[in-house]
Amino acid sequence: MLEKFCNSTFWNSSLLDSPKADLPLCFEQTVLVWIPLGFLWLLAPWQLLHVYRSRTQRSAVTKLYLAQQVFVGFLLILAAIELALVLTEDSGGGTVPAVRYTNPSLYLGTWLLVLLIQHSRQWCVQKNSWFLSIFWILSILCSTFQFQTLIRTLLKGDDSNLAYSCLFFISYGFQILILIFSAFSEKNNSSNNPLTTASFLSRITFSWYDRIVLKGYKHPLTLKDVWDVNEEMKTRTLLSKFELCMMRELRKARRAFQRRQQKNSQWSSGARLHSLNKNQSQSQNVLVLEDAQKKKKKKSGTTKDAPKSWLVKALFKSFYMILLKGFLLKLVHDILMFMNPQLLKLLISFANDSDAYVWTGYMYAIVLFVVALIQSVCLQNYFQFCFVLGVNIRTTIMASVYKKALTLSNLARKEYTIGETVNLMSVDAQKLMDVTNFIHMLWSSILQIALSIFFLWRELGPSVLAGVGVMVLLIPVNGILTTKNRNIQVKNMKNKDKRLKVMNEILTGIKILKYFAWEPSFKEHIHNLRKKELKNLRVFGQLQSTITFLLYLAPVLVSVTTFSVYVLVDSNNVLDAQKAFTSITLFNILRFPLSMLPMVISSMLQASVSIDRLEKYLGGDDLDTSAIRHDSNFDKAVQFSEASFTWEHDLETTVRDVNLDIMPGQLVAVVGTVGSGKSSLISAMLGEMENIHGHITIKGTIAYVPQQSWIQNGTIKDNILFGSEMNEKRYQQVLEACALLPDLKMLPGGDLAEIGEKGINLSGGQKQRISLARATYQNSDIYIMDDPLSAVDAHVGKHIFNKVLGPNGLLKGKTRVLVTHSIHFLPQMDQIVVLGNGTILEKGSYSDLLAKKGAFAKNLKMFLKHADPEGEATVNDSSEEEDNDDYGLVSSIEEIPEDAASMTMKRENSFRRSLSRSSRSSGRHQKSLKNSLKTQNGNILKEKEEVKGQKLIEKEFMETGKVKFSVYLKYLRAMGWCSIFFIIFGFVMNSVAFIGSNFWLSAWTSDSKIYNSTNYPASQRDLRVGVYGALGAAQGICVLIANLWSVHGSTHASNILHKQLLNNILLAPMRFFDTTPTGRIVNRFAGDISTVDDTLPMSFRSWMLCFLGIISTLVMICMATPIFIVVIIPLGIIYVSVQMFYVATSRQLKRLDSVTRSPIYSHFSETVSGLPVIRAFEHQQRFLNHNEMEIDNNQKCVFSWIVSNRWLAVRLELVGNLIVFCSALMIVIYRHTLSGDIVGFVLSNALNITQTLNWLVRMTSEVETNIVAVERINEYIKVENEAPWVTDKRPPPDWPSQGQIQFKNYQVRYRPELDLVLKGITCDIKSTEKVGVVGRTGAGKSSLTNCLFRILEAAGGQIIIDGVDIASIGLHDLREKLTIIPQDPILFSGSLRMNLDPFNKYSDEEIWKALELAHLKSFVAGLQHGLSHEVSEAGGNLSIGQRQLLCLGRALLRKSKILVLDEATAAVDLETDHLIQTTIQNEFSHCTVITIAHRLHTIMDSDKVMVLDNGTIVEYGSPEELLKNPGPFYFMAKEAGIETANETAF
Repeated sequence: MLEKFCNSTFWNSSLLDSPKADLPLCFEQTVLVWIPLGFLWLLAPWQLLHVYRSRTQRSAVTKLYLAQQVFVGFLLILAAIELALVLTEDSGGGTVPAVRYTNPSLYLGTWLLVLLIQHSRQWCVQKNSWFLSIFWILSILCSTFQFQTLIRTLLKGDDSNLAYSCLFFISYGFQILILIFSAFSEKNNSSNNPLTTASFLSRITFSWYDRIVLKGYKHPLTLKDVWDVNEEMKTRTLLSKFELCMMRELRKARRAFQRRQQKNSQWSSGARLHSLNKNQSQSQNVLVLEDAQKKKKKKSGTTKDAPKSWLVKALFKSFYMILLKGFLLKLVHDILMFMNPQLLKLLISFANDSDAYVWTGYMYAIVLFVVALIQSVCLQNYFQFCFVLGVNIRTTIMASVYKKALTLSNLARKEYTIGETVNLMSVDAQKLMDVTNFIHMLWSSILQIALSIFFLWRELGPSVLAGVGVMVLLIPVNGILTTKNRNIQVKNMKNKDKRLKVMNEILTGIKILKYFAWEPSFKEHIHNLRKKELKNLRVFGQLQSTITFLLYLAPVLVSVTTFSVYVLVDSNNVLDAQKAFTSITLFNILRFPLSMLPMVISSMLQASVSIDRLEKYLGGDDLDTSAIRHDSNFDKAVQFSEASFTWEHDLETTVRDVNLDIMPGQLVAVVGTVGSGKSSLISAMLGEMENIHGHITIKGTIAYVPQQSWIQNGTIKDNILFGSEMNEKRYQQVLEACALLPDLKMLPGGDLAEIGEKGINLSGGQKQRISLARATYQNSDIYIMDDPLSAVDAHVGKHIFNKVLGPNGLLKGKTRVLVTHSIHFLPQMDQIVVLGNGTILEKGSYSDLLAKKGAFAKNLKMFLKHADPEGEATVNDSSEEEDNDDYGLVSSIEEIPEDAASMTMKRENSFRRSLSRSSRSSGRHQKSLKNSLKTQNGNILKEKEEVKGQKLIEKEFMETGKVKFSVYLKYLRAMGWCSIFFIIFGFVMNSVAFIGSNFWLSAWTSDSKIYNSTNYPASQRDLRVGVYGALGAAQGICVLIANLWSVHGSTHASNILHKQLLNNILLAPMRFFDTTPTGRIVNRFAGDISTVDDTLPMSFRSWMLCFLGIISTLVMICMATPIFIVVIIPLGIIYVSVQMFYVATSRQLKRLDSVTRSPIYSHFSETVSGLPVIRAFEHQQRFLNHNEMEIDNNQKCVFSWIVSNRWLAVRLELVGNLIVFCSALMIVIYRHTLSGDIVGFVLSNALNITQTLNWLVRMTSEVETNIVAVERINEYIKVENEAPWVTDKRPPPDWPSQGQIQFKNYQVRYRPELDLVLKGITCDIKSTEKVGVVGRTGAGKSSLTNCLFRILEAAGGQIIIDGVDIASIGLHDLREKLTIIPQDPILFSGSLRMNLDPFNKYSDEEIWKALELAHLKSFVAGLQHGLSHEVSEAGGNLSIGQRQLLCLGRALLRKSKILVLDEATAAVDLETDHLIQTTIQNEFSHCTVITIAHRLHTIMDSDKVMVLDNGTIVEYGSPEELLKNPGPFYFMAKEAGIETANETAF
């Protein structure tokens, strides 16, 4: 039929059977024309419908669109001309075949359709349609056959069809042009992510990403350079999509859960209910009881009974489209993968068959290349889908967990610590992400294994089973080793935790270590822990090497056993090239799924644990606020009606039957003893508690000040504004009213000063005042304040009450509910509510309650009787005595050890503050202070530079650009050159053995040409099998040796690096610890050391293996076909340039990822700790938005990183495919000089190269990323040290025997760029004199002690103790001879004995004696373990008083002639204080004692008093003398209420 249609032969196989093969023209004009057209016409309606549904507004006409439309128009004209030609020809007679009419008519219709489709795409964001691109490719491919046929006909001199041929050539050219045009992407201005408008070809090859890679190569990328993700990947879109599915699935799961529960309860209570049926109500009670019992059971043994298995379903329903696309691509890839061995087989048979036509060889080579290309594109896009799915799931989980945290009920929240919730967000979300990347491997592995075995069976028959058997046997062996390894890892994690805990303590208490010269003892302790850790590491590495050895041996073993069995089973089986190399290729394919399957399964198991945890969290109950009613037309501000609330339903009620009306504008105080339910009453109003009965009605909005102030990491201004807009006048009013102006003057940068996490660089009082300012600034109706004056001094409290809370404060006219312990303010309240045990005992105004003579009046009387005689004095307005505490930073700043920050700030501001102090005491009004702040704000731009010195913690130094070669050398040197030689030697020998075994195999297969199956000598066969096996074993053994050496070398390197790091950190001067946050140093010991321990050696090993593997493959190909070198050089250049571009970009993206990730977690933990505040202010949405923004920021970096990997992989696979293609071409070109076995040998290796190339780049960038750890460790190994611990000049052993101290014009500064703190101090302290040092905060008191211990080195002058200049001897010689009792008692975890005497210098008797004198003997003797009682971290299991007494014990043990006493202010109650003072008076009477005092009483009985101000001595003399003449000391004493020297009441 088709013959008639074309008027010529349709198919003739004899045409193909010639050296110049060709297809019949009829076939080319019918079938090959209809294939692309059919594709287009079938898909067009569906496409157009899709466009119609998802249309947006029409975009402007671009040049690209016009060009495409014009070219298609030309095609249309060409088709019309052809049709016209045929019609004119036809008038002669009916000779023209039908096909000449139908084709132009078909084309006319088609080009019109194409015009329509291209026009319709104008309404889409994505202008380029994927299926048009495929249509053009198909059309060009199919026309190529006709193109070459027509050219051949013309070359033969047959020009009967000249006009038709010319038209065909022109249209063919136009089609190619259109394809080229469709590869370009439209520019779209609306979105800055080019992915949205990228053309189909640019999408599948990731070319749209070129711009970023180029940019990243030129200069390091910043966040601005990274494109935002598409709208459909934004957190908000994903979350709303997921929440719909989640609601549905959760509802189903809850129903199923209830059914399960009902079944259980019927089953368990069925028996009991029978007897109770007479009385219905009773049975109800039983059910209720049962329910309660169930709940109790649930609490005690956390049974995992919650709605289950809904999360996976919900996630699947949200993202099934991506999964489906990934599935299809993976399927295509897996099927194509098995075409490679088949094509290889055909190529080998082509090489062996000298009669085969050359064109078949070229065809095989081209098909091999095309298959490889399609495979690459499918694989990379499949990966892209998988990773995008992973990122989407991670984002969804993170956002859902965050959103859930905002609404979670208190009961559910109690089950999770903040750390655990952050873990849900970080670890569990990450686990799910990792699993989705490999989710398709489950079915794909099984498919690959099945197909491999099927094809192998076809090659080698049943003997395959031997090889597969070996593989299967290796799986459990590997499994056992892996579990063993995991146990070691768990053990090592514990060791690491121990080491880090001690490290943390060392860094927190570094000052104590320096004061007491205890560094060596702790260093030893850490080295011991590290030894254990390294021992485990070595074992771990050896097991790991064994696993690698087995993995490496697997393919060798498998091929050896299979081939041996195949040859030995039957003498007719001769191994020829086709069989051997096809099988090897198949074995290589099989190796991957077999190693992947166990990994996938174990990661799925891990993920299932995470899923359970997430289900429990996301399915938890929400906060039930139904009992809180908001009514804007209500006449009262707050009304409790019969309200009872509890924290948990099983516990007793905390707020009971409260009836309370609060009128709008009232000031209400809530008072009561500790634990009477004051805070609970407030939590009930905020809706944080579980309602039992009754309700609370509230009119208007609420602002809330919690008891423990919650401060966000940000500037002070951000904390006060809390998301409201700025109103300068109100802002200044609030600052003034909350007494924040003096603090802002002091803090660098004023209100733009950065506050650390949890407000770490602020004192308690400052935090509380900022928290109060935040509430005051929000213009709310009701202010609820939970003891806001607890952390501030009395006079500041008075100021705040008058300016903010009181009848004339900023908040007058608002409703204020105030929980308070301050009695002075009660007379000004409108109403006082007295709570006791959760109920209201009495309420009324102050005078009413006093008249009632109830509980309130009684308590008040008691209090007034016991009040401190100074109690009233402190409320005195001008009182400056306690000004230390709050206008400055906390004077006892060291209460917060990590507070290095505020410490340095305090020092640096000391001189400024003392200036402003003196001027303030001279009676300057608050107003001028406020104005000065304003002017300071005016000058803030000029002052910017100066404020820089105040930015105390420098930003962490982030390396950019390439890692220097010296860093690699540092690591290699640490490994030892001997190790390195052996490692490289082992790996090289492995490659040699690899090449050898391949050549041996090709020699073996060439035997099949010499011998036929009958006369194959057994000896020859055994030789072949034996040597092949031996070479295979040699490979494995070389790898094993190299790996074991590298384990040895890398543990050695870890050891050396850690030693250097630790030694150097302990030698660093104190100022290093002041300016570096502990976390940053700990990070070097945790993250960076663990990278050097675990990841870096692995990366190095993999890199070596990959690198040598590629080299050996290339060497083998070049040995077989030397001409191949010509191809390698350009491909090598392409490869290296791609690699350089990629590594620069990828490295920076990885850094950006970690930089943008931490804010998500810190913001989350901040939110969780501040939930009540966020809920009270109703700022949930703002925090949600902020979280979405943070996640999107991180997501765009991760997404960009994923794309950069795909970008690289596509380009490298192209290089690999070109290598395969070129080697196939060489084989075809030089077919006469090559035999089949060489061909097989070259190609089977070339096919393997693509994956290895990919890995090499991955590994290179991984080594680069990980070597950064060495760089960061090195940075701290180079930190400058303090003076040596011991010098050649040693003091005499009994020095200091007198204890005389002379200061000679002594000057000191904290850091080189700062001013002097002590400005030339000269004084003599005689032997056994008791000297008190006083002065305002920042006068240089603590600097004085630091100088004695040489924590600070002199800037001029000297200190001489008993005739020895302390600067001339070693630090330890000096510090061991002095004793200090520090301000804040720091203890270390370990035994009590270790805390007193870390070097075991003293006997037990001496220690007990010291404890007795320190009044601790009875306490320690009463402990179960006595002296070996374990002290918990930072001494948490002892009271603060006991800790202070232990420090006294330390001093008593030392018995040195000079004692420095830095007086403890905050921690100690009066009783302990008294004990310490008397002990010191008795026990240290023969010593020189220097006391740094904060309270004057303690030093009134000293021999001399030294008054410091602004770094100089203002007065020096006995207390009696100083009190006689009115100087600074006299005024201080007067303020403290001391008139004469003997008034030293404790």
